[in-house]
Amino acid sequence: QVQLVESGGGLVQPGGSLRLSCAASGSDFRLGTMGWYREAPGKVRELVATITSTGSTSAADFVKGRFTINRDDAKRTVYLQMNSLLPEDTAVYRCNVKRYYSTQAYWGQGTQVTVSS
Repeated sequence: QVQLVESGGGLVQPGGSLRLSCAASGSDFRLGTMGWYREAPGKVRELVATITSTGSTSAADFVKGRFTINRDDAKRTVYLQMNSLLPEDTAVYRCNVKRYYSTQAYWGQGTQVTVSS
């Protein structure tokens, strides 16, 4: 059974930084595209950033220049480095991992990020 365990969320002041991690375990499938999404109360889920198996990245306009996604396949982990955080970045951040060359995907349980003074 595949499990995605996220960590790194918390409370931070505006302008601060956090680094989220998402580790995949439970099955040794080949990792495909990995990504981060966020869900804020009253808002639809937003795609934050993705990284393919070859390392190509894509990020939403609202995080470009502030957030960076990377992965370590040996650790089966995807990271999201978040800098210059804004109050509007407050949300539950969830990771998504796809099997390589497949539409099958898995979700993490989410980690809360709160940006407030």
